[in-house]
Amino acid sequence: MIGVIATSATCVEWVRTLEGDAGGSTMELFELIARESIRDLVQRYNANGDSGRFDPMLELFAEDATMELATGTFRGRAEIRAMFEGVAKNTGEGGRAAYIRHHTSTHQIDVHDETIANGRCYYFVITDSGLDHWGRYIDEYRNIDGSWRFLHRKVTTDGAVEGAWAESARD
Repeated sequence: MIGVIATSATCVEWVRTLEGDAGGSTMELFELIARESIRDLVQRYNANGDSGRFDPMLELFAEDATMELATGTFRGRAEIRAMFEGVAKNTGEGGRAAYIRHHTSTHQIDVHDETIANGRCYYFVITDSGLDHWGRYIDEYRNIDGSWRFLHRKVTTDGAVEGAWAESARD
């Protein structure tokens, strides 16, 4: 059962009562807002990146963000943009995949306070050839001027199909 149990001028406490948990647990409003904002951040990253809309995608990163891949670490929006533009050369007309679609699941978010959170989730990628590769995102998020941003994103690849688009994207 989920419901509001207390209101005040500064906070609304939300209670989640789980089967077998006599005491329930409380969550402050800022944490609920943070969790939903971070979920939206990850989905916008996928949608903008998959469609090649790099300007709005890069706005999801802090200015000094770091993106860590098996192929290297990219610091700041300019380096992250260059990495994505290089990957994009293998997608679309003349590329190894007509399109790519990232899907995320099991997104766990730990909100530490109103400005700091960490998360991890699984991803898998579909191309016009089918399942391509899969792995995990391990993230650090910061609330900067009221908007949650990626501060650090580590991308791990757990597996790929033979001849995967992801292999060509590393070249």
